[in-house]
Amino acid sequence: MNTDQLIDAITQEVLRSLGQAPADAADSCADCDGACASSCSDKVRRFVGTGTGRVGFTGNGADVPSDLAGYIDHTLLRPEATADDIDLLCSEARTFGFASVCVNSYWVRRAAGHLRGSPVKVASVIGFPFGAVPPEIKAMEARRAIRDGARELDMVVNIGALKSGDTDLVRTDITKVAEACREAGVDLKVIIETAYLTDEEKVIASDIARQAKATFVKTSTGYGPGGATVHDVLLMRETVGPEMGIKASGGVRTREDVRDMIAAGATRIGASAGVQIVSGGQGDDDY
Repeated sequence: MNTDQLIDAITQEVLRSLGQAPADAADSCADCDGACASSCSDKVRRFVGTGTGRVGFTGNGADVPSDLAGYIDHTLLRPEATADDIDLLCSEARTFGFASVCVNSYWVRRAAGHLRGSPVKVASVIGFPFGAVPPEIKAMEARRAIRDGARELDMVVNIGALKSGDTDLVRTDITKVAEACREAGVDLKVIIETAYLTDEEKVIASDIARQAKATFVKTSTGYGPGGATVHDVLLMRETVGPEMGIKASGGVRTREDVRDMIAAGATRIGASAGVQIVSGGQGDDDY
């Protein structure tokens, strides 16, 4: 089987799995009365990881496990963000126990200073938001952000190269940044910008990220035409397997959004509306 045939076979298998759940999924939760997400959330995640297309939930949303903050990257990537905005972001991350703050590279040093001694990590973005940067420049940008204190990096793949079928360039693109991250023990999230891609291209990009030993694949920058969807998270989970992280980002504004993404297999959520989410409100933007 050549590479194209293998990709086609993987894609078809993933798409088939999205259309139907494993035969034993429905039987195993017969006692939950539709409230599987709260009554047996570990079992739900296990079925989703094997390809379950949807998880129904008819119970009380308040009963779903509430430890959402640790899934959230508190994000501020707007170009007009000020020093005071970054300081507030970091204070909120400490208060609510978010996984990280995610800021543009200019602000990494300031954020790292604020969060020193805290379990909250500083994340930054590479090749953001379009990905149309040579691999060597992305690797250089990554090393500078790491020196300034970033412990996680979110890189944007070269979307145009991916859509042109230049998988060698995409592989080099991801690998060079992954190497910079491994040298420093820093986690790497690869943003594939799903809204621009076909399902086949999503599979290709996710699989290349897996082969490059990235830590996560990520749905979106938040600046594209669409954000995270349950369909895309399921497709990515089926492609990368159970060990790799998946970050759902873009358009995640409510607790229900977060719970849907986690049930689909996401292990991290990117949201600038993090405070509203954990407080039970709704955010106003996608980033």
